[in-house]
Amino acid sequence: MIVPLLPSLVYDSGAAGGPSLCDMLGVMMSEDAGQAGEVARLRRIVEEQGYAIDALTRGLDESLLRDRLRGVARIEHVRFTGPPRRHEPNPTAQGAGNPLTIAAYIFLPAGLDERRKYPLIVKPHGGVHSHFGADEANVIAELMGEGYVVIAPDYRGSTGYGRPFYEAIDYGGLEVDDTDAARRFALDTYPFLDPARVGIIGWSHGGLIALFNIFNVPEGYAVAYAAVPVSDLIARMGYKSQAYRDLFSAPYHLGKTAEEDVAEYRRRSPSWQAGRYAGTPLLIHTTTNDEDVNVLEVERLIGALGATGKPFTHRIYEDAPGGHIFNRLDTPLARESRREIWDFLAARLHPDAERAGE
Repeated sequence: MIVPLLPSLVYDSGAAGGPSLCDMLGVMMSEDAGQAGEVARLRRIVEEQGYAIDALTRGLDESLLRDRLRGVARIEHVRFTGPPRRHEPNPTAQGAGNPLTIAAYIFLPAGLDERRKYPLIVKPHGGVHSHFGADEANVIAELMGEGYVVIAPDYRGSTGYGRPFYEAIDYGGLEVDDTDAARRFALDTYPFLDPARVGIIGWSHGGLIALFNIFNVPEGYAVAYAAVPVSDLIARMGYKSQAYRDLFSAPYHLGKTAEEDVAEYRRRSPSWQAGRYAGTPLLIHTTTNDEDVNVLEVERLIGALGATGKPFTHRIYEDAPGGHIFNRLDTPLARESRREIWDFLAARLHPDAERAGE
């Protein structure tokens, strides 16, 4: 039987909430129990083609990213290590328990003067399974213009690095450690970075990672920004599709539903961990019409942080055009919102103090 090349959408339909091709294959062929092995074989073929297409997509995305930032930034694709995987498929295999290799992009402003000191921004991407891509180019270009060096890690679970890395996902867990490992790698590798001037910013799932980093390592970050952050996984499991919930209860991930392990989902939810907030300068943005991270999640986060008595800044936009990506667009409102972010960061990181050529 010939199986056509199919996009990775077929095995990860969480965003759309519809059945995947793998599910449909199972329905069509499950009537004959004797064909169960064939169903499993076909499922595996489709999945492996999806991982191959993910790798191709990531490579093309990187090319487009480099093209869009030509003349604005020097880009380096680097590798370092994070903690071992949470679930080791074969604990007795050679290399089992080794630190996991993590890839990241380093963005260096054009004209960078290595005799000076620069502030660093750590920028984790969003998505349950995604990778840093060209749709972030406008944000990176503006950060380059502000005078920052940026590191953007493709933490465990990111797409484009094959099945083992995809299945190493640890949402709200070790991916947070991977992101902080990116900070430490950058500071250890580039002597022109100032360890006292490090910020972390993220949108959506990246916002969750930014929050957990300042909860876990408050001494590592001088400032943080979290936009439309995933904040309450328990509430999220209630209003998302079954396909989305399946991403978390997969055997290689949490392995249980929220119903089966409420405590674990609380542990991975910033709004339920707000008591760990130490007061790192923090700005939060959201909008009432977010079609992905419902505003109720962020409202609960804001309330929980407020209960700590520690200061932070937040703004809830009313029906901002663009919804979930409202301030990542190229509209006047998006640029105005990002200007607020850059001013908030600059007041703590002082990028103008030692910018190249000044």
